[in-house]
This record gives sequence, C-alpha cells and structure tokens, in this order.
Amino acid sequence: MQNQEKYTNPQELFQSFSKDTEKFLKSFTSQQWQEMLRGFMQSWNSLMTQSLQNPQNWVEIMARYQQQQMNLWLKMLGAKQGESLEQVVTPQKGDRRFAAPQWNENPIFDYIKQSYLLASNTLTDMAKGANLDEDNQKKLDFYTKYFVDALSPTNFVATNPEVMQLAIDTKGQSLVDGLQNLLGDLEKGRISQTDESAFELGKNLAVTPGTVVYENELMQLIQYKPSTESVSDRPLLIVPPCINKFYILDLRPENSFVKYTVDQGNTVFLISWRNPDKEQGNVDWNDYLDLGVLKAIDIAKEITEAEKINAASWCIGGTLLATALAVLHHKQDNSVASATYFTTMLDFSEQGDLGIFINEKQLTQLDSQLEQAGILSGKSLVWTFSTIRANDLIWSYVVNNYLKGQAPKPFDILHWNNDPTNLPGKMYHYYIHNMYVENNLVKPNALTLCGVPIDLSNIKTPSYFISAIDDHIAPWKTTFTGTQLMGGDVEFVLGASGHIAGVINHPTKKRRNYWINGQQDNGPAHWLETAESQPGSWWPHWIEWLKKQGGEEIEAPTTLGNTNYPPIEDAPGRYVTKRIW
Repeated sequence: MQNQEKYTNPQELFQSFSKDTEKFLKSFTSQQWQEMLRGFMQSWNSLMTQSLQNPQNWVEIMARYQQQQMNLWLKMLGAKQGESLEQVVTPQKGDRRFAAPQWNENPIFDYIKQSYLLASNTLTDMAKGANLDEDNQKKLDFYTKYFVDALSPTNFVATNPEVMQLAIDTKGQSLVDGLQNLLGDLEKGRISQTDESAFELGKNLAVTPGTVVYENELMQLIQYKPSTESVSDRPLLIVPPCINKFYILDLRPENSFVKYTVDQGNTVFLISWRNPDKEQGNVDWNDYLDLGVLKAIDIAKEITEAEKINAASWCIGGTLLATALAVLHHKQDNSVASATYFTTMLDFSEQGDLGIFINEKQLTQLDSQLEQAGILSGKSLVWTFSTIRANDLIWSYVVNNYLKGQAPKPFDILHWNNDPTNLPGKMYHYYIHNMYVENNLVKPNALTLCGVPIDLSNIKTPSYFISAIDDHIAPWKTTFTGTQLMGGDVEFVLGASGHIAGVINHPTKKRRNYWINGQQDNGPAHWLETAESQPGSWWPHWIEWLKKQGGEEIEAPTTLGNTNYPPIEDAPGRYVTKRIW
C-alpha cells in the first residue's frame, strides 16, 4: 500500500517508470550497447553505400512495403465495428510476443502489430538482400534483428495492450510492482530471469553425493559416491567448460547428467574450475592443461588404481580435452580410453553468432581491457550470450518483470545462467586469437602446448561427438568437421534443440529426439540426410557406446579418495559457490 500512496498521480508513476527504465538500460548496457549501436550503424552504412550503386532492389522492397502498408490502412478503415482486422502479415512461427488475444481483437493494436511486422520484415529483407562479404553480411543480419526486436511494440507500456489491460485491472499496482522490480534489478545491475532465492548449491542444486579429493589454485576435483554395487573399472572424468560453472551438469536430481552417469555404474570425477580474480590473470592455456585436465587424469587413475579412464567434456572443456589428448599422445601416453565431446568446436572456421563480436576493432579494445583488468568479467559474457537470444533472454523479462510487474519463476537453468564466472585474461586472449581468429587448432603443429606440438590427427582415442541442431554458439556443421580432424574412430550424434537443452535432456522426460548413423564421408548435410532419427534423449545411446569401449565390472568402492588424496570437503565444494553478483 505504501507504493500506491507514493504514486497517487498516474502521470507521476509513468514518468518515474520511464525515467528509471532509461537509467537501468543505460547502466545495464553502457559500453556493450554502444558497441552494438556502432556495429549496427556501420553495417547499415555499408548497405546504404551499396544500394546507391544498385538501387533497383532497394526500390522494389520499398515499393512493396508501401503497398503493404496502404493495404493494411485500407483494411483498417474498411473494418466494421467489432470485426477483427484482416491479416496482411502474421508473426513467424515460434514468435510468442503477439500471442495474447488483445493483439487480434483490438483493431488499433492489431494495426500496430501488423505495421510493426511489415516494417521489421522490410528491414530484414533489405539486410538479407545486401551483397556484402560473408562477415559483414552476418553482422548486418544480426544487428538488424537485434534492433528490430528491441523496438517491438510489446516492449513499451503505451503500445502493449496486455500491459495496459493489466494496469487497469490492478488499478496501477502492476506498474508499481514493475517499478519495484526495476529498482531491484537496477541495484543488482542485471535483469532477473528467475527467482534466485529458490535455489542454493548443495541444497537443491548440485546435490549428487560426492567429495572434493584435490584442489589447487585453478580447480577442485570432485569424486562422486557410487550408487550401484558394481562399477566400470575405468572411471569417468568430466571436463566442464571453464567459461561457465559445472553444475549445469548437476542441476536438480531429476535432470542431473552427473547423477544419471553415476547411476549407470560409473565412478565419476569432475573438475570444478575456480572463478578467478585479477591475481589469476596470468593463468594461461598451458596451466589449464597441466594443473587442470592432465592433473585430474593422473589423480583419477591413482585413486581408482585404473590403467585407463574415460573422459567427457563440454564446449571449451572439449577444446581443452582435445589439446590435452594431443599432448598425451605425443608422449605415447594412452591413459584415456575414450573421449566424449558435448557441442565442442575444434574447427573454428564457422563461429556462429559469437563471431559477430570478434573483429579487429573489438579485439583491440578487448585486449586493452584484459590488460587493465587482468580478467574477462563473467558479466560481459552474460550480456554477450543474452544478446544472441535477446527476445528470450532480455526483452521477454523486460515485459514480464517491469511492464507487467510479475516476479520471475524459479528455473534451475536460468539460475545457472545468471551465475557466471570470470576468465583469466591471458588464457582468454590465447583462446580467442589462436582458436577463433587464426583457427590454429586445425593446423598440424601450429600450436605448442606443454612443450609439445599439437596435432589432432595423432589422437587415436575413440571419440563420441554430440552436437545440437539449433546451436548458435557451436554450430553443428562446424562441430561435425571436428570429427574429421581426429585419427581414431568417431561416433557423431546430433541432438535436437540448442547449446544447453540439446545436452541437458534426461531420458525420463521423453522429450526431443536425436539423429545417429549418418554417412560421415561427404560432409554434414549428407550426414543428416542419411541419418536415422531416434525419439527421446541421446544419453542412453551414449552409455551403450561407452560400455562398448571396453573395461570390466568391479565392486564399487566404499570410500572416496585415498591416502594421498583424502576428502577435503563435500561436493559441490567452495570454488563453485563463489559468485560475481
């Protein structure tokens, strides 16, 4: 009631709301927004220059747009009272912004919706019709979509009928609540995507029983408690991405990959990377191999007294694992019996949407920032990944949280998504320049790590690649080419959905599908044409593949760690609980 008394004047409420919204967006985007706007303007300047040289296509698109707008206007004028406006244009499949009935039932808002869609489609067509080089074309398409989405009428109080109706029904309380949500996020410095109070690591996330058996300045190594009477004599080491926290693999028990793998009779070890401060700014790729992956392999073998282990990895964790295997094979060390790569890029020739943010000017600015800060802030990573899916990860929450005054619902994956980690500046610089810019990993002996030249073709370890068909971060056709770089037998599997949902898909959910058994010799498109679609999760398929790689059943250990590596603390450990926000 106190909030209602504070804003007794509706005009005052709207003014305060608009002022604080503008303040928040400036603080949230600041430098990133300026970079986006600069890229947008540069891309459209290139398009304008080209269009002046060959204006025919431009004239045709504009003439079509004007005709469509005229048709829409005439249909609106000719519509009878109480009659729905005939649709000149409709939202694309999957566009949920205009799903509410008010967008069709009210002629004014129906007109606003259709007018916006006509304009956005026109701008998008103009961008797609540009005859620019590949890199600039991608930037033009991306920036155009981003700013077209940002200007959607759904994102503003005065042009969103759902928001206005809710404000009327609640006598303005929804806007008051939205303002409070906005002020709370302004204080936090980020958009709330989930009820963060609903989750706590070790309580209802990352609860698979285990213990930390080793730690150094870079990582903790967790060993999980077996849940079966017998286990494979080859333990499984999981190498998660250091760009995110590991518990995406150990969310709630009902969708935990770690728990599932333990329940299938594996002794599981997992690396929990440290969330670095400026003091760790000089940690490099060699350190992630020597103090991270290679050290974890040695410890897992010693604790279990195994001759060989299996390894699984995700994203940049897979890139680390592949370079570690190249080091081991150069030394004729066959400690790893099999390697699994979740949505992992080894060939960086096609970089997906992340490539939009990688150009000479941006890299020069990034290098300067890394030199000053020592680390790449996880906050900037969250912003980058959010802009790739802006409608889902930015604008939908602006509408729900601020315009409608709704509290975000608990969602474990979004809790993880808003719990980012920093990266050491030196390591990140090496990663971006050697992988994304120069694509050196595909070039035999172009890189030297841990004192040895890196040649992926020397890796004879059997490999399992799981990619995701809608992955915008690690495009599946590029991850497919990574299979051609290995020297051993390769199993390639393609899952449905994107970078996260394509991996985290517990079999009990019976959701989505995956493809197997495509012909690998004639490229990714031919592979998909010849592949077989299977219902549900790929996890059981992977477990069967893992069992075929060898190993015997032994009695499950009753204790964790050993004399040299005694238990330090219960999983998930201290390192993963350190937050940036």
